[in-house]
Amino acid sequence: MGKVCRQQHSLKLLAAEDTMKRLCICEICSCGRHRCPHRPTALHRNGKNSSCVLTEYTEKYPTYGSCQPPASLKPKPVDLGDRGKMDGRTTFKSDYLPYNVTRRPGRQQAEYKPMPGKFDMGTTYKQDFNTYEVQPFVAARPKERAKAVAGKLDTVPTYTDDFKQWAICKRELTKPDLAYHPPLFKFGGTTTFQDDYIARSQAPRESFKPPGIPMRCEIPFDGVTSNQLSYVPHSLEMRYVKPAEVYKPSGQPLQDLTTNRRDFQGLPGTMSKSCKPDRAKVSSDVPFQGSTEFTERFKEWPVSLPHLHQPDQYVGPTEHMSTSTTSAADYVGHKVQPFVSAKPFFRPTKSTVPFQGSTTMRDDFQPWVTQRQGIIKKPEEMTRASGKLDSLTTFKAHYTPHLLQPNISFKPSNKPMRSEAPLEDETMYRSEFTPKQIIVCPASFPSPRGYVYEDSDESGHRFFRKVSPIEDAANRVSLQKAVAVQ
Repeated sequence: MGKVCRQQHSLKLLAAEDTMKRLCICEICSCGRHRCPHRPTALHRNGKNSSCVLTEYTEKYPTYGSCQPPASLKPKPVDLGDRGKMDGRTTFKSDYLPYNVTRRPGRQQAEYKPMPGKFDMGTTYKQDFNTYEVQPFVAARPKERAKAVAGKLDTVPTYTDDFKQWAICKRELTKPDLAYHPPLFKFGGTTTFQDDYIARSQAPRESFKPPGIPMRCEIPFDGVTSNQLSYVPHSLEMRYVKPAEVYKPSGQPLQDLTTNRRDFQGLPGTMSKSCKPDRAKVSSDVPFQGSTEFTERFKEWPVSLPHLHQPDQYVGPTEHMSTSTTSAADYVGHKVQPFVSAKPFFRPTKSTVPFQGSTTMRDDFQPWVTQRQGIIKKPEEMTRASGKLDSLTTFKAHYTPHLLQPNISFKPSNKPMRSEAPLEDETMYRSEFTPKQIIVCPASFPSPRGYVYEDSDESGHRFFRKVSPIEDAANRVSLQKAVAVQ
């Protein structure tokens, strides 16, 4: 009995401690989305205006009274109205000053003057290059020797089985240490070709080209070739002509039954309903209001009509017009002799001597008497067959027909699967779903349930005290009565 009393007393003390403990909105919130509004720190707090600032921007960036916002340079919309005739002069017309534009002088090209003295053919390569002996590179790697093994191939690779890591030391360079030594004497500049070349007198070579004199022969030309002498004619078989097959129309009617028509079976179903709204005519007898915002708020400005320039009326001359010009009135004629050309006149030369049409080509070139060679055609030695050609081919003679076995199709039949049993709409989500209780965050209410507001500190934290369920019910009843009275 004493233990039970002690336990009840300890529970009452814990409840009393919970009720005496103060909590703010940051501590009461269970979802992590509710915080107390932070006020400015004591450094930036103003005694006159101690309003609650809900943002952190005003705390980090305080306002300064000495700085004013910059004034806008945008002109204000002022109704200027009609100010008379518009001046057509622009800033360019008033400030423009014409200048005399002259042609840019061309650049005169300097006259080429060759350099005096003798040209030195020496180059930097000839002056600085020093010949040195180069030894051939000797490879330190031994030559590969292929060893043929007659035994069975082992699946274990040589790298895994026989490889042992060697202690690799740094290889010494086989290249000789040839330091550059500048030459002690002046470089001559002569090449090997200049040192070893011996000039010899070049004798004219004998031309083996045949002379361009036509070679005439009195022996007649023999037109017999090796093809004509060695040709052996062979007998050829008659060419096979395949007879044309006669078209025989089918006596059975055409079956227009397709695979789609044969295998397609329509499934019973309802017609789909259109989601398009009905096209009902919207009509109204109310007259149309043609007033718009532009019509109501438009301000008509007084505008003067543009000034039109009236051209002067043409008035024709009343007196007689003189057609004489200044050149005709002031011209003085002079007696000048006509221009005589110094070029002699063209006089065609004619000769009575007959024209000699013989040329060097005609004198030296004499055409040969040639005759056109006839066609070499031997008599036909092949005898054509007079009988009928047998149409039996090698394929027809050796072809052996076999019975064709159709392939078994493993494709499932394209038929709808129907069942009279009802559909089992039980899913894994429905069977294994465990509903959980939705916990509402107590800090989401203006006044959290089960808590009573006490006070707030300088940082903006609002502190609440937890009350017992009896006090909470009493507070709710009093609040409902107050709302009902209002």
